[in-house]
Amino acid sequence: MDKKTVFSHIDHTLLKPEATWADVDRVCREAVDNGFASACIPPRFVKQAKEKYGNRLTVCTVAGFPLGYNTTRVKVYEAQEAVADGADEIDMVIHVGDAKAGDFDRVTEEIRAVKAACAGKILKVIIETSLLDDEEKAALCASVTEAGADFIKTSTGFGASGAQAADIELFKQHIGPQVKIKAAGGIRSKEAIEGFINQGCARVGASGALKAYEEA
Repeated sequence: MDKKTVFSHIDHTLLKPEATWADVDRVCREAVDNGFASACIPPRFVKQAKEKYGNRLTVCTVAGFPLGYNTTRVKVYEAQEAVADGADEIDMVIHVGDAKAGDFDRVTEEIRAVKAACAGKILKVIIETSLLDDEEKAALCASVTEAGADFIKTSTGFGASGAQAADIELFKQHIGPQVKIKAAGGIRSKEAIEGFINQGCARVGASGALKAYEEA
C-alpha cells in the first residue's frame, strides 16, 4: 500500500492534556503537508486551527472526551460549539456506564442528539472496547447504526488497551451499511496502521504515523 493512500486514512492526532498551540499547530501543518484525512485536536484549538488553515485542513475534535460520563446536554453543547468554531468532524465518547447497565436505548438517544448537534458534520462514536464484552459491543453497533452516526470508533487511547483486530471483525458483522469504522488507540507501527486499513477501517487514529514511516 503506497504511503499517500495510507495517510489519506489517518486522523493525525494530538489530544494530550499538556498540548500547547505550538504543538497543535505543528500537527495541523503536518496533516496538511502529508495529506492526512484530518488533524484531531483538542476543542480549545479548533477555531485557531481553522482560521489559520481554512479548507486546506479537515479539523476533527472531541466531545465527552475521554471518559464519556458528561451529561448529554454537555456533549451536545460541545458538538455545537465545535461546529461553530469550524470543526468538520466530531469524535464523541459514549457513557460506558449506560452500556454496562444494558441501557442501550439511552446510548442511542444520546448519539442521536449529538449527531443532530453536528449539523451535517461527520460524527464518530467512541465505545471504548477495552471496557466491554462482545455482547455489549454488538449492541453498541446497533445503537450507533440506529442513531445515524457516521463511524464507530474503538477507543479513546486513554483506556486500558486500544484497537484490536478482533473488534474490527465484530464491528463488520454488526454495524449497518452506512457506518464506517475507525481504529484508534495504541496504533504505532506501519504494519499496524496498514493492517487496520486492509481489514476495512476507513480511518485510523494515530499520533505517530510520520515516525512509523520514517522508521519503516
